[in-house]
Amino acid sequence: MTIERDVMEYDVVIVGAGPAGLASAIHLKQLAQQHNTELNICILEKGSAVGSHIISGCVMNPRGLDELIPDWRQLDFPVTTEVTSDKTVILSKKQHYRLPVPKDWQNHDNYIISLSQLCRKLAEYAEELGVEIYPGFAGATPIIEDGILKGIITGDMGINKDGSLSSNYQAGMEIRAKQTILAEGCRGSITKQVSNFFGLTKDSDPQTYGLGIKEIWRVESNKHTLGSVTHMLGYPLDKHTYGGGFMYHMADSLVAIGLVTALDYQNPYLSPYDEFQKLKQHPLVADILKGGERLEYGARTVVEGGLQALPRLSFNGGILVGDSAGFLNVPKIKGVHCSIKSGMLGANAVFTALSKNEKRATSYNQLFKQSWLYQELHAVRNVRPAFQYGRTFGILYSGFEKFILRGKTCWTFKIKHADHQRTKLADKCLPLTYDSYDNKLTFDKASSVHLANVTHDDNQPVHLQLKTPQLAIEVNHTLYASPETRFCPAGVYEIINKEGKPALHINAQNCVHCKACDIKDPTQNINWTTPEGGSGPQYSDM
Repeated sequence: MTIERDVMEYDVVIVGAGPAGLASAIHLKQLAQQHNTELNICILEKGSAVGSHIISGCVMNPRGLDELIPDWRQLDFPVTTEVTSDKTVILSKKQHYRLPVPKDWQNHDNYIISLSQLCRKLAEYAEELGVEIYPGFAGATPIIEDGILKGIITGDMGINKDGSLSSNYQAGMEIRAKQTILAEGCRGSITKQVSNFFGLTKDSDPQTYGLGIKEIWRVESNKHTLGSVTHMLGYPLDKHTYGGGFMYHMADSLVAIGLVTALDYQNPYLSPYDEFQKLKQHPLVADILKGGERLEYGARTVVEGGLQALPRLSFNGGILVGDSAGFLNVPKIKGVHCSIKSGMLGANAVFTALSKNEKRATSYNQLFKQSWLYQELHAVRNVRPAFQYGRTFGILYSGFEKFILRGKTCWTFKIKHADHQRTKLADKCLPLTYDSYDNKLTFDKASSVHLANVTHDDNQPVHLQLKTPQLAIEVNHTLYASPETRFCPAGVYEIINKEGKPALHINAQNCVHCKACDIKDPTQNINWTTPEGGSGPQYSDM
């Protein structure tokens, strides 16, 4: 079957309307205005609207936004809830104990925000500058010709599961550009293809990830403290598993509660979703949530590898920005200002390349190394890797480096293994059991997915592909007790009985696009690809 596609041409195409992609577009337009030139820029966004696939903690350091749009405070940006109190605690099953936190890791002068809402405002700002934004257009395939990335092919729509074309079939488009900026966020599907082709990670440590699960609650007004921030370590995660919880008090008696579980955990019986349910039952959290109403649910993976896991940032025809590259300050739990800054640095490099008619934005890496973003990530580069040796060592080392050595170390810890390689065989681990859901604080996955407002056309092809289908049973089920049925926070994967034998059934319509399966699958057999544009979660306040 030959598919003919329409072709559109731009100076720059950006994949992803998150903070990094939007910052790239805005700053490119700012540079064009300063140099009295024109740039045609478009952004492709797989969500049905800007912000509908955006989810983050989110306490934001305003530094990046201050640099991108200095007068944002006069422009009605949805950044109004300033942090008023801040504590980090370590939890036992019933108690909590406050931990000392370095001053520059604290959150005063930061803001509790909805990243979904911020991205919608940034998109309005970008469109006023002349940026074209196309929600509902999922970048599916890179156009690589003569060793150069020359643009993106958007996904075809209206193809049935059997491969036939439906009556509403619509061919994708070729979006060609002189430079392509990949801003897909964590584990982007285009980024993965481009990285493999150009070998962008060959000199990097393995990337490591966390799975963040988050809910928005409206709590009783007498339990709400506007601007309050609490970060939690310890319970419910075991001492070998990195991660922690958060609880942020936003406006209108809303509270964001969540848990990030590092995906290098070892026990295949662990369920990040159910660990989150346990967190909500801890007295520190339960006392706030009791009597409240759960409004929204979502999940997304985050990059945690830091400086030593960054890939090569530029290549012929394009660059990586934001979480597509891995710009996150893990101990500070801050990524938005990093994404915005990387987008600005990338925009400077792309503008220079376009001005000189060069194929590669070679100045990007140098600009990064000269920036405060590099200095910030360099200073904390050893914190996350230290937790490979357990929670106790990680906490003690972090304190030693920060308080005693003050970040001035001459060594860099290596990340030893990719997350999927850390999973132990099932017969080497103790099975974990979790309590049934009470439908007051704890809920099943189906009701949670409902609150993510997930939409997928039931007839569209399954976007979660098994490279070798038999491995799902021969290896995952037999040796690892089917961990995909637990690490997925949306109930996508289940083992069913088929003709008297176990079989893997994929409920692709449940997918919230978190990408955990693409990362944690022990055999790397699951390949997350983009579904039809506009499919997936529909977040509003995340």
